[in-house]
Amino acid sequence: MSPFVAELIGTMILIVFGGGVCAGVTLKKSLSQNSGWIVITFGWGFAVMIAAYVVGNYSGAHLNPALTIALAVAGSFPWDQVGTYIAAQMIGAFLGAVVVWLHYLPHWKETEDPGAKLGVFSTGPAIKNTFANLLSEIIGTFVLVFVLLALGAKGMKFADGLKTLIVGFLIVGIGLSLGGTTGYAINPARDLGPRIAHFVLPIAGKGSSNWSYAWIPVVGPIIGGVLAAVVYNLIVQ
Repeated sequence: MSPFVAELIGTMILIVFGGGVCAGVTLKKSLSQNSGWIVITFGWGFAVMIAAYVVGNYSGAHLNPALTIALAVAGSFPWDQVGTYIAAQMIGAFLGAVVVWLHYLPHWKETEDPGAKLGVFSTGPAIKNTFANLLSEIIGTFVLVFVLLALGAKGMKFADGLKTLIVGFLIVGIGLSLGGTTGYAINPARDLGPRIAHFVLPIAGKGSSNWSYAWIPVVGPIIGGVLAAVVYNLIVQ
């Protein structure tokens, strides 16, 4: 499996599980409706973990443009592969969102709230405040990337597969502690790919795709990831 295909498939799996848990919790007449934020955070943690287990040996399982860029800044990933990885991640995220839409096909019509439908695909702020929302995405992604770099440090040894399990719980931890402000995109592809799917798919009563907010879960994670890489390099050197 090529790294491009691996990143595409891995990110698609990520969104199928992550977007799927959001759909189950928010869409009307789902058996898991209203099961809450803890279910969502664990769903996303499992999503990252499972996707990483599937494709980690082929691409390193970045599954996130902010992480890919951060690793390049840190000197751990070649810049000439960054574009290929990001393209694969975006395509995979879009396709994953399409799968979620198809899986919950009868539930879109049953759900009146357009915001709930958009929330299946992309993030939004609990309190709209541009600076605070951007800062939340920066901090959340900084924590993600800094911890991932630390877990990959020389001399840090794990039993086979344990590191990936820890990364899954890292996502849960970020969601529980920092995710309540913006929905913790912490991943441009995770937000933008499904938001594009929301825009183009024939979803009953879907409303706006909220493009005025869409730049925050793209720019914030990239800034946070780059800052984490710079700070980590300064500390370890």
